[in-house]
Amino acid sequence: MEKLESFKNQLAFDFYNDKEKIKKKLDPNNENSEKKVQILFRNTIPEIPLTTSGTFSVYKYPAKFIPQVIAYVLKEYAKPGMKIFDPFAGSGTVGIVSRVYGYDYILWDLNPMIEVIHNTAVIKRIDTNPASIIRNIKNSDKEFVPNWSNIKYWFPEEFLSLLAKAWGVANSLTETDKYLLLIPLLKVSRFFSYSDEKVHKLYKSKHSKKKVEELLKVDWKSKFYLMLEKEMYILLRKIKEYNKLNPKQVNYQIRSGIDILETKLDDQVNILITSPPYLQAQEYIRSTKLELFWLGYDEAYIKELSKKEIPYRSVNEVNIYSDKYFKFREQIEEPHLKQLYDRYFNAILGSFSSLEENVKDYLFIFVGPAKIRTTSIPIDEILIEHLREFGWKHEITFIDKIVSRVMFESKINPASGVEDSRIKTEHLVVLKRDI
Repeated sequence: MEKLESFKNQLAFDFYNDKEKIKKKLDPNNENSEKKVQILFRNTIPEIPLTTSGTFSVYKYPAKFIPQVIAYVLKEYAKPGMKIFDPFAGSGTVGIVSRVYGYDYILWDLNPMIEVIHNTAVIKRIDTNPASIIRNIKNSDKEFVPNWSNIKYWFPEEFLSLLAKAWGVANSLTETDKYLLLIPLLKVSRFFSYSDEKVHKLYKSKHSKKKVEELLKVDWKSKFYLMLEKEMYILLRKIKEYNKLNPKQVNYQIRSGIDILETKLDDQVNILITSPPYLQAQEYIRSTKLELFWLGYDEAYIKELSKKEIPYRSVNEVNIYSDKYFKFREQIEEPHLKQLYDRYFNAILGSFSSLEENVKDYLFIFVGPAKIRTTSIPIDEILIEHLREFGWKHEITFIDKIVSRVMFESKINPASGVEDSRIKTEHLVVLKRDI
């Protein structure tokens, strides 16, 4: 207990030191200010000492916000009664954190996974014993099999009958009990597939083939039930941990399957905080395709979602008010990379140009300085230049070091086979409505 208190005190000390540095940067009399501050967000919120605390990490998800980024924004910039909006909400961390500090929120995302993860994360309490759900599965004759033409490519036939029983029960449970089972069952279903759980996208590897071969040699049914029960107990512990933060009853709205380029924000909000897709996003929907099929979405719908991904879709050109955008565009020689660059910025800048109309106070945009080939693209600076045209003043940019990656760390980039040059920092751009 003493060690924990000492740790929290040190975090608080670091946080207040950071705040003093930030004040100096924001001082209008400081002519040398570049309005950029190095920060380690995970050290700024003593009440959330770990990025995996509570239900902020119930499921692995690509390019995820750490909760401390949102908590920092809400504690330092938000005022009581404000409404928060995230148009690229991912796993819903903005909403899950907003509850802790008592703010209403709106979440949009292309991927329907947001509803399962969010609804699981914000459960108040569950009285059901995981052992009783396991007994229910063992004794059930209900079955659910996904409408997926490739299901036997990803699952050995031996596993399918048991998975079908478990998912049959999941679809028949009451709302609260269902959310106790869904996330654990998604984790175990992925483990009992040919998908390599060390790689986020759906990928059949030598490692995953060997994993299945080894499972088939043992009492895999008992292992399945043990894993599932263990995951449910882990989830119960995380729910209890989250509720110790005293989340509030707030109003919220979640919309999934959202085409960001075709959807208008009808509500007025005070703060937009988001992390848009990466410049070279890697098949966002494909990364959760296995999960979406088991959740009951069919092949046609999942294909339609994939067609809406940025930056792999056709995009209407918009007026771009950034000299840096054109400067870096000239450095790209390959036509297909230039097309990707154009699509990305027309989509992202066009979206923000539309959404900002109904944002009253602040934009917080979290991006990384991505590369095209060896050229680092200053996405944050392009955003700042463009949004100035719409009446937004740049207050500060926080530069946060990426301490750990969700799936793996490697000296060699597994996608390219060359030395890993993935981004090492992420930048939180803070823009204020210039009234």
